[in-house]
Amino acid sequence: MRPRLERLAPAIAIALAISLQGCSLAPTYHTPNVPLPEHYKEQAGVDSKAWHPAQPADQLKAPWWQLFEDKQLDDLQQRLLAANPDLAAALAHYDASQAYASQLHAGLFAQVGASLSPLRQRQSDRKPLRGSSQPSVYNSDTAGFSLSFDPDLWGRIRNQVAAGDAQAQASADDLAVARLSLQKQLATLYVQARGLDAQSRILKTSLDDYSQALQLTRDRYEGKIASELDLTRAQSQLAEAQAQLDDVKAQSDLSEHAIAELIGVLPSDFALVHDADPLSVPSLPQALPGRLLQQRPDIAAAERRVFAANANIGVAKAAWYPDFSLTGLLGGQTQGSGNLLAAANRYWALGPLINLPIFDGGRRSANERQARAEFEEAAAQYHSQVLRAVREVEDNLGQIQDLQRESADQQAAVDAAQSAERMAMSSYEAGAVNYLEVVTAQTTALQAQRRLQEVDTSRLQAHVGLLVALGGGWKSAS
Repeated sequence: MRPRLERLAPAIAIALAISLQGCSLAPTYHTPNVPLPEHYKEQAGVDSKAWHPAQPADQLKAPWWQLFEDKQLDDLQQRLLAANPDLAAALAHYDASQAYASQLHAGLFAQVGASLSPLRQRQSDRKPLRGSSQPSVYNSDTAGFSLSFDPDLWGRIRNQVAAGDAQAQASADDLAVARLSLQKQLATLYVQARGLDAQSRILKTSLDDYSQALQLTRDRYEGKIASELDLTRAQSQLAEAQAQLDDVKAQSDLSEHAIAELIGVLPSDFALVHDADPLSVPSLPQALPGRLLQQRPDIAAAERRVFAANANIGVAKAAWYPDFSLTGLLGGQTQGSGNLLAAANRYWALGPLINLPIFDGGRRSANERQARAEFEEAAAQYHSQVLRAVREVEDNLGQIQDLQRESADQQAAVDAAQSAERMAMSSYEAGAVNYLEVVTAQTTALQAQRRLQEVDTSRLQAHVGLLVALGGGWKSAS
């Protein structure tokens, strides 16, 4: 009876291992609970039931920058996706994380190997216990197969795989973060460049007006109607406007160089098509539902890292239990003659291997404390990321509303300043005022127009910020 039980022992061990494979020591995972407001402070009318915890990124099909309805911006964004070196580096990092996750998956399967060792060797004449009939030189041929399998009784490997998969998913979200950040930089620079084009057009128009005013003042001076002081003021005003135009040109060049870098080309090989016409302002829906934050890849990445840290607690706890594995060997060995597969030359081995931890100086306890601390850290970072996301949405919503009101007020200032400029010029031509009144009115009108353009540029950039803060915009159906 006992020999029979000994023969059945490997089969019993295998059956026990299979029955315990569903065991996992990782704590039950729950997405960290982050309290969220019922609505955005800077936008009324948001449905409080629309809030949901952040989930892995739900990518939008429509590129968000197309809401600005500008073909050149769309072309530049496509070139960025194709050739930006920072994006290529982020993609390579993602590929590496995917490969590492695949390495961890290999631990779920049995490892099979084969070996072949045809040797010609000589043994020492003074080898201990050497028989007198043994030859000094002989062949030693060995061939065999090996198999090992870890049944993962305590879920150590499965938790490592789960953590690796979560880290790979987080890396995919990191890639989306890098892509979204670069797209934001490009869109912000492009809006700035278009604003500078508009500033240039305003200054060129003013230069034309100032040149005509200078010629008028020169004619009046030569006719001894205007003073030399008036002429000097007109010349100074024209030169100052030209200097401002030169400054705008310098800023425009810097924007163009930065855009060239983003799309992966040398500044000498790139020229931006200048266009002073205003960009389309994306229209906001009446309410921005909180579920749009699910699209943010940084939130999704933070959540996946919380999951990975939770799985790593299970890995650390499994180290307290015996490590059980199954090993099998099968092969043949000869001394240079005979068939390797003959019954007399075969060898085999089959059985479980058990490694029982007894004392390690507190290493396992420290590893478990570290894993739990890393989970708390990841959960806190997730909380921080969600709060940052809400704050960024609020910031940009507030900026859009405030800048919209400022733009309307500034437009009124422009209208009044241009009216004052026309009246001052008419009064000067009639000899009712000196040229100082004209200079003051023209300078005020120019400053008002430039300020209005700066406000409109900032408003468009706030729309870019809002689109990115929401993870890439919103679907029209929302």
